[in-house]
Amino acid sequence: MEMMKGMKRTALCTDITEEMIGQSVTVMGWASKVRDIGQLVFLDVRDRSGLLQVVVEQSDEALLKKAKGVHIEYVVAVTGKVRARGEGGVNTAMKTGTIEVVAEELRILNASKALPLQLDGNAGDEIRLKYRYLDLRRKELQHNLIVRHQLTKLARDYYDENGFLEIETPMLTKSTPEGARDYLVPSRVHSGAFYALPQSPQQYKQLLMLAGFDKYFQIVRCFRDEDLRAERQPEFTQIDLEMSFVDIDDVISVNERFLQKMFGEMLGIELTLPLPRMCYKEAMERFGSDKPDTRFGLELQDITECVKNSSFKVFADNIAAGGSVRAINGKGLADKLSRKEIDALGEVVKLFKAKGLAWITVKEDGVKSPIAKFLTEEEMQAIFDTLQVETGDAVFIVSDKDEVVFDALGNLRLELAKKFDLIDKNRYDLLWVTEFPLLEYSEEEQRYVAKHHPFTSPMDEDLELLDSAPWKVRAKAYDIVINGMEAGGGSIRIYNSELQEKMFRVLGFTKESAWERFGYLMEAFQYGTPPHGGMAYGLDRLVMILTGCDSIRDVIAFPKVQNASELMTNAPSMVDETQLQELHIKLREEE
Repeated sequence: MEMMKGMKRTALCTDITEEMIGQSVTVMGWASKVRDIGQLVFLDVRDRSGLLQVVVEQSDEALLKKAKGVHIEYVVAVTGKVRARGEGGVNTAMKTGTIEVVAEELRILNASKALPLQLDGNAGDEIRLKYRYLDLRRKELQHNLIVRHQLTKLARDYYDENGFLEIETPMLTKSTPEGARDYLVPSRVHSGAFYALPQSPQQYKQLLMLAGFDKYFQIVRCFRDEDLRAERQPEFTQIDLEMSFVDIDDVISVNERFLQKMFGEMLGIELTLPLPRMCYKEAMERFGSDKPDTRFGLELQDITECVKNSSFKVFADNIAAGGSVRAINGKGLADKLSRKEIDALGEVVKLFKAKGLAWITVKEDGVKSPIAKFLTEEEMQAIFDTLQVETGDAVFIVSDKDEVVFDALGNLRLELAKKFDLIDKNRYDLLWVTEFPLLEYSEEEQRYVAKHHPFTSPMDEDLELLDSAPWKVRAKAYDIVINGMEAGGGSIRIYNSELQEKMFRVLGFTKESAWERFGYLMEAFQYGTPPHGGMAYGLDRLVMILTGCDSIRDVIAFPKVQNASELMTNAPSMVDETQLQELHIKLREEE
């Protein structure tokens, strides 16, 4: 291997242009392709910017011999003159496809073993993540991380220009289990005590408002020990912000302008402000989701009234129990779905706790449905009128508790959109979802839990319902939804210590347990707290949207897999007994 001494890189590969023809340049990078045709060797040299063709000619025998010893992914340094490619040699697929560099000096800075994976993206996920440092050489992943960098810079510049101060908050915090499971860090100094990694800087940023900083933001790492899926990781990044003396419209306004700047500068798309808003109730009733994808139809419709007197026991029992009967009209899908495919859709809704899927198809040869015999002509006609059913349509019906119906049909419409390619991938639909329920009932814990977090303020007009009908209380909460993905969310916070104590009581905390967990916050509220609110974006999710990725893994340099392990370093791993003793930890033997 040779040293760089005496050579200094003068440009990245794609910084070299036709205007530099005749100039001497030095580039350094990896040999992405090697073509030896005897009297000539062509090297495609790659760096972060892209590819540049280097030609080694027979006029320098020693140099040609060295070039013949270069193999794929060798690290090389080349000095030479820029020239135009000859006729027929232009490569329009390369940014530098009209020029090449004729090598005058070539150094092999480092060799490479044969790679354990091809850099074409076709390797399996496991091997790609095991050799992530090689996978990251791919142009697509490098582009994603460059976009990520550009977005963080844009965010910092925008919020700075709008009076926000970037302030760091602690990574080692107090465990306050209310929401996702904490990652715990044992303390060596305090025997038996633990820190928690922050699920978000929520309480710290509220305390910064109390401290008088007025506008805070931070691009911050957060940690949640929960099951993973395509858009979720155990450690993730938020663009986090908080503002004093604001209401919902103030927070939404400053963030709409951020989104307008992001889409304009990074995608060349001009957003029209203000963005649409939809209340939670409408989102659930129309789309079966609090993060509705509005790029296509297939909206849910309530047909409870049509069948409220039905002899069909399933409908009758669910309506009597306070549930509903709702449907999707798949326009023109009757002839596109086989019975086997309809049965498969029935399995989809069962994944979301629905007991089954009723269906009706209307074709030229008549109406077919397994529930037709249970419905009168009047009931069937009422369904058709409500759903505006025409020949060629397929109707899908779910009956159960509202939350089950919404979840099942909401996911069914996504499945249908995917199956029949109903989504315009070049379209971006943004909307705010507002007026979320403040609370939701946890069957597992047999108590109300916060829909967002326990510091979210109830809507003023619903305050009196906190004692009498807490399930009816709406929150001053808002989510920004982009193409069916929750890209961020926030709320106006409780800033009154009495109301915060009351909120904890509704959540099932005794005064003692509330003060044990959140005493520092409740005490702080007694020293003059301004009205405040804020939100946080999932930075990883924003980058997914900007790059069109389907998985969060492709926008994170070193992601975890489904079981929260990292295949490259084999984390988590066992540690030495000495380390455990220092932390006062004794492992329990598995039974």
